[in-house]
Amino acid sequence: MSHRTLGRTGVKISPLTLGAMNFGSRVSDDSDEAVRIIHRALDAGINIIDTADSYSQGESEEIVGRAVQGRRDDVILATKFHSQWADGVNTRGSSRRWIQRAVENSLRRLNVDHIDLYQQHKPDPEVDIAETVGALDDLVKQGKIRYYGTTTNEPHLLVEAQWAAARDGRSRPATEQLPYSILARGAERASLPIAGRYGLGVLTWSPLAGGWLSGRHVEGSEAPPSIRAARIPARHDPELPINRTKRELAIRLGAVAAEAGLTLPQLAIAWVLEHPEVDSVLIGPRTYEHLEGLLGIPEITLDEAVLDAIDEIVPPGVTINRADEGWLPSWLNGDAAPRRRGRTHRPALLPAGV
Repeated sequence: MSHRTLGRTGVKISPLTLGAMNFGSRVSDDSDEAVRIIHRALDAGINIIDTADSYSQGESEEIVGRAVQGRRDDVILATKFHSQWADGVNTRGSSRRWIQRAVENSLRRLNVDHIDLYQQHKPDPEVDIAETVGALDDLVKQGKIRYYGTTTNEPHLLVEAQWAAARDGRSRPATEQLPYSILARGAERASLPIAGRYGLGVLTWSPLAGGWLSGRHVEGSEAPPSIRAARIPARHDPELPINRTKRELAIRLGAVAAEAGLTLPQLAIAWVLEHPEVDSVLIGPRTYEHLEGLLGIPEITLDEAVLDAIDEIVPPGVTINRADEGWLPSWLNGDAAPRRRGRTHRPALLPAGV
């Protein structure tokens, strides 16, 4: 498998990143199968694994840590902090206090002495960006992490973090992990251009748009049942008008894939890899067989006619369903107070001096 450079870090990574969200009891109790999947991915040339402290309440990190023993030097190990992990008002977020505790917990679960890429799982409007950047830079200096990055950050937050780090003489965020698929192209408006401007490495998630581009939707048939529909109806309930639109578009994209001699998942992931700012795309196989079907995708090149046909179906910069953007600030997601005079709210903090 060929490799790409992660932003301006000089680190070489595979175009496919093994996402570990499906490892652990939240999805499956078969940890041995998860280790088998990890070993197969490494043997195939995938050299970056992405997990998080919140995946199955730490079990995913433990499984990944067990799987990479004896192969640690060959693996770029990425994990995340921020999400609520345990009971307590301070066991989450992006404060210095929690970051310093969270990294120690992740190091212990992964059973390693350092993390290659430590990522803020979501923005935290309650914390000064400079505090988060400073805490992460301290971890770099302590040797506990090599690089740090963000996930699903709004474009202005990407810029603010770069500015805060430069102002305070700190190392800068090196990466951004964002949602990107044919059905969710919002990152093309600003996030991807900003990543290019600042040399950010880009990892993308949900290339199959939460299963809509899995090839399960066929014209003339009923929408197949989905366990995700009950858990996140805004994204997956097939009865919602916006999701009916996604289904119709997925069926049209399936025809484009068939004409190109590809499956829809192959088309969808190869399309993400065509963007010049994308360094690697996360795949989250649930089974060994699923992984096998994805390993050859980096060798696929889509011709201009196929790319143009996709643009006709979903224009550049368009996200069909806003719920697929991964994270929305509270004032766009049900909290009216920040956009109405006279209401009490706690404003987001900007770096000191702004």
